[in-house]
Amino acid sequence: MAARVLNVNVGVLGHIDSGKTALARALSTTGSTAAFDRAPQSRARGITLDLGFSCLRTALPPQLGPGPGELQFTLVDCPGHASLIRTIIGGAQIIDLMMLVIDVTKGMQTQSAECLVIGQIACQKMVVVLNKIDLLPEGKRQSAIDKMTKKMQKTLENTKFSGCPIVAVAAKPGGPEAPESENPLGVSELIEVLKSQAYLPSRDPSGHFLMAVDHCFSIKGQGTVMTGTILSGSVSLGDNVEIPALKVIKKVKSMQMFHTPVTYAMQGDRVGVCVTQFDPKLLERGLICTPDSLHTIHAAIISLKKIQYFRGALQTKAKFHVTVGHETVMGRVMFFSPAPADFSEETQENVFDFENDYLYQEEYLSKDSVSSEENKENDQAGEVQLPKQQWALLEFEKPVTCPKLCLVIGSKLDTDIHANTCRLAFHGVLLQGMEDKNYTETFLPKLKVYKQKHKEGQVERVMDDYSVIGRSLFKKETNIQIFVGLKVKLSTGEDGIIDGGFGQSGKFKIRIPDGLKPDTKMLLTAASKKKCKGGKGDMTKEDESSKNNSAQPVTISLTFKRYVFDTQKKMIQS
Repeated sequence: MAARVLNVNVGVLGHIDSGKTALARALSTTGSTAAFDRAPQSRARGITLDLGFSCLRTALPPQLGPGPGELQFTLVDCPGHASLIRTIIGGAQIIDLMMLVIDVTKGMQTQSAECLVIGQIACQKMVVVLNKIDLLPEGKRQSAIDKMTKKMQKTLENTKFSGCPIVAVAAKPGGPEAPESENPLGVSELIEVLKSQAYLPSRDPSGHFLMAVDHCFSIKGQGTVMTGTILSGSVSLGDNVEIPALKVIKKVKSMQMFHTPVTYAMQGDRVGVCVTQFDPKLLERGLICTPDSLHTIHAAIISLKKIQYFRGALQTKAKFHVTVGHETVMGRVMFFSPAPADFSEETQENVFDFENDYLYQEEYLSKDSVSSEENKENDQAGEVQLPKQQWALLEFEKPVTCPKLCLVIGSKLDTDIHANTCRLAFHGVLLQGMEDKNYTETFLPKLKVYKQKHKEGQVERVMDDYSVIGRSLFKKETNIQIFVGLKVKLSTGEDGIIDGGFGQSGKFKIRIPDGLKPDTKMLLTAASKKKCKGGKGDMTKEDESSKNNSAQPVTISLTFKRYVFDTQKKMIQS
């Protein structure tokens, strides 16, 4: 029986020119077809433009179980160029362990920070690699490394990677032009650290096969090879697989893992799958899966959290670059939260309940957002109450193909690349996709998101003990008929019901079922007498002052909610 091989995917992330590709090359024993900047435009520009993959094999360390075997680190070299962040996000979703590569002469840079954010969202463990130590003068090298190590420890203090290993190396002493005979520094120590950090990622061969394809190319006489990482399930020779974006089904003719033919591969494995009669130009990157197991959606409901380093508010109706699965498309957002009474309620994870009512929000509620008036008031009292969970409706500019419960990241990738700011805005989980193109008619009416409406008017005069005339609640052209039957409250405490319009100027009649209080009646009668006293002539100064000194007018409050997706726009009062 062949010795078992445990595969752990290690992401190599960091700022441009921190030496990620050189590090992957120094660590690797086997390059895959995508490794080491083979793409002509990568070589010409001297930067990594796509995910590169290579592998390092070493003896299985004791913490990973008894018996013979090999530990295979699949190194995923993610591009560091700012405009390629969508590729990095795609790569981070297939990573078990992350190496954050820092140029020791420069420290944390904008993209190193963004990579750290992605790592916190998508990854469990991290090793920091301080690269290019050969550029430090030998006499001061150790003290410079110690200083940078302390700095990095401070940076990571409040992240989930606090206390992670920090290793100093020179992956390519002398830089890219140096002769190959120059030996890397610190790489064998780094391999030992990686071995100590390796863990048994949970792998499950059951369920639907789903693979993230990151390269596609043809081999003469063989067919088209799609290479990628299996995200779920397993695949065997002879299986049918679907390319859902193209609605094409193909049979698996052969498979390889790092140039070794295999007949079976499962979740977590990095594999090349060969099919026939398929043009590789049709699929640069994307997903392949068990036929009919993935869905193409036009909109989605997600649960989400704002990324703390993103500056500025997340506004409803704003557009973001949304990465779903392995696709990045433009999408518009609408934020909503539980009703205020349920802010502190725990919600079930990864489940969305269509039976509940949800409150529409103009922006994502966070400590620095003062979206609602009540938040402003609470803030002065020093306590902003925030909901434990918030959601968003995402509407995509073009349909995306993805599994349910996949990771979603929203970013502002059009922000100036050179601005020292985090462009990642929020991350979340896709809870419900909408496959129907006409989802606004067929699906959205089921989503009970409401806006709280509040109108104020004034009592103009008393008609009798059980009715008053009100004004300033509606415009002249408002159809008052649709408000008939709604409850209102007077500032003096009485409850009333809108009975109908009165005249043509937007005034209306209110019925007070329990009758007006004597004090209210006196107040209103006095006010209307004062009004008459002025007569038809101009108001004198005395009258003006007595008017100002008179009691406050009696106000009328109308509160109701309206569901955002209710086609009939009904007004609802609890």
